[in-house]
Amino acid sequence: MGRRSASRRPDGDAGPRVLEGARVLVARSPDRAGALVSALRDTGAEPLLLPLIDFEHASDQHSLDVAFDALGAGAYTWLVVSSVTTVQVLEAKAAERGAALSAWLPGSLQVAAVGPATRRVLEALDIPVDLAPAGQQSGAGLLDIWPRGHGSVLLPQADIADPRLRRGLQARGASVQAVTAYRTVDYPADPRRSLGTPAPRTGDAAVLSLSDAQAAIDAGTLHAVVAASPSAARRLHAGLSPLGDCLLVAIGRSTAAEARALGLPVAAVAEEPTASGLVAAVIRALDPAPPAPHPDPEQTVKDQT
Repeated sequence: MGRRSASRRPDGDAGPRVLEGARVLVARSPDRAGALVSALRDTGAEPLLLPLIDFEHASDQHSLDVAFDALGAGAYTWLVVSSVTTVQVLEAKAAERGAALSAWLPGSLQVAAVGPATRRVLEALDIPVDLAPAGQQSGAGLLDIWPRGHGSVLLPQADIADPRLRRGLQARGASVQAVTAYRTVDYPADPRRSLGTPAPRTGDAAVLSLSDAQAAIDAGTLHAVVAASPSAARRLHAGLSPLGDCLLVAIGRSTAAEARALGLPVAAVAEEPTASGLVAAVIRALDPAPPAPHPDPEQTVKDQT
């Protein structure tokens, strides 16, 4: 079975169910895929889940506790938050101390967020976000708008976080304290160390194993796969490569770069790391714009004279 093209209305515009019949594999765990699953279903696609990564408490809780207590005591000028999972960890640390995260953070603290989902979660907790990239919503995008210098920064991250954000902040004159907030592990996490994510809300989307996904790729019944992080791209490469006719869609530039470095072709990259941005990228991958007509040589000569 070849690559599937999205259907179009007679006037050429993509209809509301432009992905009707497309089967899209989402490389996310059930508790983190709800918005994307719903958005894909709204277009007529059949979303399928392939959980690859999960999250556990950081091994070094002492360092995290020391940094978190220093944060509450006003030792930092900035808190830089690069993921929703980081917010979850910080919120749990505040709860251990009998406080809401918003109350724990000093009023003088400035908060920077990477990505719209992280910003929304912070603001839902009544934590104002002072700085967030509007264009490239990534660590690189934050560095583009970072004010030079600006004191001390607490940067809680995953154990496998790209070091370029820390290095970039330091290169711009900030004093950065990076601390491991959580560990990224193969799905599922050990229940004794799991972060305890919220209950799944995915509308009963089917959850596949790697062998199930491989069989579907071999049979040509999967049309696209969404990689939502560089680590997911690495695990897709290790477990499913080559992808055959199944097209890879990346949530952002860093994920796309990781996939390409591994030799996985990337069909489309989301312009923003949101459910709507990913769905738009899936549509572009499965229904690329028709090539522009070749110019009339005679007309070209006329245009140049």
